[in-house]
Amino acid sequence: MVLAAIFGIVFLGACIQRVSGMGLGLVAAPILAITLGPVEGILVSNVLAVINASMTTAVRRHDVDWRQFAVISSVLVVGAVPAAWLLTVAATPVIFTVVGALLLAALGLSTFGQSRTPSTRTKIAPLIAGVAAGFMNTLAAVSAPALTVYAQATRWDQRSFSATLQPIFLVAGIISVLVKVLGGAANLDHTDVWVWPTGIAGMICGILIGSFLSTRVSTGIARKFALLVATAGAAVVLARGIIGLI
Repeated sequence: MVLAAIFGIVFLGACIQRVSGMGLGLVAAPILAITLGPVEGILVSNVLAVINASMTTAVRRHDVDWRQFAVISSVLVVGAVPAAWLLTVAATPVIFTVVGALLLAALGLSTFGQSRTPSTRTKIAPLIAGVAAGFMNTLAAVSAPALTVYAQATRWDQRSFSATLQPIFLVAGIISVLVKVLGGAANLDHTDVWVWPTGIAGMICGILIGSFLSTRVSTGIARKFALLVATAGAAVVLARGIIGLI
């Protein structure tokens, strides 16, 4: 049942990400955190996100804004290091609570703050977005909300933004895995070996179906569905954390 759940949630996330530019972390991370535990589940999500982003980057490379990618990616590690440290000092219920709360806050900001985000063109804006994305990706395997707020503030073209997210996700995932494994915050020593072929199979199927749907389903609908699933998952993670603290 666990492997079936992993296949299904990764399939759904990869499919939505192929259509809208984001989705694997949003959809899969909360469910994997519940299924495998907050530390191992997020690390597995990071690894799968790297594989998924590498494939999607190859498909959408011509639409990538490589200058924006370089600026944002240059500071991802600044946010990743403190997040990895937090994982070494916090108890499991605390991690569940923090991850759930951050996910809900980020999702709420990127959803309900969409029309209220002020326009900005300051040079520090992409750096702030990169640090926030690095922190969120390492702690919760979700960097898209922070980058979405930045895209809204800078009025970044959706096609270019969704394509540029892919190599950013790739670098963010690699950094998150390295800082956690090398820093002793997490490891995959006890991860069932069948998680990987199951997750990758779900991912490939999701990308293929997503490529078919990308010309038939609007980006807005796919994004709203991803946010709905992610919100439900984040709420469950938060509830588990609070119950554990009580």
